[in-house]
Amino acid sequence: MARVREETGDQKILMVTGGGRGIGAATARLAGQRGYKVVVNYLRQRESAEDVAREIEAQGGTAVVIQADVSWEPDVLRLFEETDRKLGRLSALVNNAATLERQMRLEAMDAARLQRIFGANVIGSFLCAREAVRRMSPRQGGSGGNIVNVSSGAAKYGSPNEYVDYAASKGAIDTFTVGLAREVAEEGIRVNAVRPGVVYTDLHAKGGEPARVDRVKAAVPMRRGGHPEEVAAAILWLLSDEASYVTGSILDVGGGR
Repeated sequence: MARVREETGDQKILMVTGGGRGIGAATARLAGQRGYKVVVNYLRQRESAEDVAREIEAQGGTAVVIQADVSWEPDVLRLFEETDRKLGRLSALVNNAATLERQMRLEAMDAARLQRIFGANVIGSFLCAREAVRRMSPRQGGSGGNIVNVSSGAAKYGSPNEYVDYAASKGAIDTFTVGLAREVAEEGIRVNAVRPGVVYTDLHAKGGEPARVDRVKAAVPMRRGGHPEEVAAAILWLLSDEASYVTGSILDVGGGR
């Protein structure tokens, strides 16, 4: 049976999709501190992605910034090919890129909105994971690796009257995590997910309520919202050798909710 790769030396190459802001940015920074060479992927906000890369490099790390729309297959292929050229064979992937849209009930949603949500949140994660497995699997000349998918507590609670489409897309990520983990476990590839609860990021502004965390935090047993760095720490643990016997797991980072 293939052994999970020991993440050492120049083999530590990590791609973080949606790595320019929020949980993705916190993950990229922490990974840089822990010795990973980091690919910071972004869709539109190049400046924030470059800021993250500069922070990593200022601390002695290595980072490259690559624009790509993960919902579009040609962009995903280019993203991974550029990574191959600039850093080498990928050893870890964090599927973080995701979107949501303004809060509304299902009856007000149209098909175009659903296609945007599921394109970015589900198809993007599938495509990036596919390319990662192609590089990590011993069948393709790889030596194993790690994938962490970023889900959401919305997958458990459904987000009624707000964004049931986003919640459903994250439910798909949970199922995908378990299925892919079992598919590639014997190839030395571990696949896990983190499921953040209410976390202070600007994603809530896209839903039309920038202060949403403060409105709902009373329902959290710890009575506070989370911070991107707390989720990043969980992601880095799942990528580490300390989690070497963990695969197909979904780790809740939600303050007890």
